[in-house]
Amino acid sequence: VGHCHPDIVKAAHEQNQLLNTNSRYLHDNLVDYAERLSKTLPEKLCIFYFLNSGSEANDLALRLARQYTKHEDVIVLDHAYHGHLTSLIDISPYKFRNLEGQKEWVHVAPVPDTYRGLYREDHEDSVTAYANEVKNIIEQAHKRGRKIAAFFVESLPSVGGQIIPPAGYFQKVAEHVRKAGGIFIADEIQVGFGRVGKHFWAFQLQGEDFVPDIVTMGKPIGNGHPIACVATTKEIAEAFAATGVEYFNTFGGNPVSCAIGLAVLDVIEKEHLQAHATEVGNFLMKLLKEQKIKHPIIGDVRYQCLIYIFSCFLFGSVSK
Repeated sequence: VGHCHPDIVKAAHEQNQLLNTNSRYLHDNLVDYAERLSKTLPEKLCIFYFLNSGSEANDLALRLARQYTKHEDVIVLDHAYHGHLTSLIDISPYKFRNLEGQKEWVHVAPVPDTYRGLYREDHEDSVTAYANEVKNIIEQAHKRGRKIAAFFVESLPSVGGQIIPPAGYFQKVAEHVRKAGGIFIADEIQVGFGRVGKHFWAFQLQGEDFVPDIVTMGKPIGNGHPIACVATTKEIAEAFAATGVEYFNTFGGNPVSCAIGLAVLDVIEKEHLQAHATEVGNFLMKLLKEQKIKHPIIGDVRYQCLIYIFSCFLFGSVSK
């Protein structure tokens, strides 16, 4: 929502003057914030865990998936980056190929890129073709006695090239993954909170009928303040709690962080930032399309990604 936005600064200052404590002490801000976030998400995603960073959120999502499914393996997209913790380097081809390599429990699917990928715009059914690549990975994993815990994906692959997955791809992949006993995790850390303009969450570009099993969020959630969140279903949360090993995060969801989170949502709504991102993104798109006609060297102009890139500046973000 912009560097040093006065509403965010005010919310942090006022709550700091009253109380900031660790999350063993109950405070209304946490409940109020969870309730506000729930209104932006499908009803099924109704349990929230608050953390301090996107990497923490993705690590917890991985733990939730494994506990719920009792499986270990993860499918990710090529070139993906999901965070800097050891567990996330292991599922980030962008990183692990320069380090210790691919673990046995990690499976890499091709990016659903219809511009430069395996199946392009002229393919008769690129959605099914890319989804079948995931299906084939699952079948090969099963032959080796491996079981899939999750398909872990950024709703708009960022490091992988600002790719817009073709509509329907997530639905078909989720069908294959869930049939194999796994779950679908949408990483919204870079692309959530209205940055795509038309929708509040980038996974909603796939259609209203698609609902992930877990959504992770970070970066814009606190406008630079360290706060993150994992949203999931009651079934997954209950399986996680059934271990008897409680989840505890000392400062995840503390009163100041939640006050800031609430203020961010207020500003996005009050200043119509989604509409602003859409309007300016459309204007930029029009100009770039004109350049594409004029200069044959320009191969592709990506609509939602332009809105996202612009709104990264509009919302005062830094890269992951």
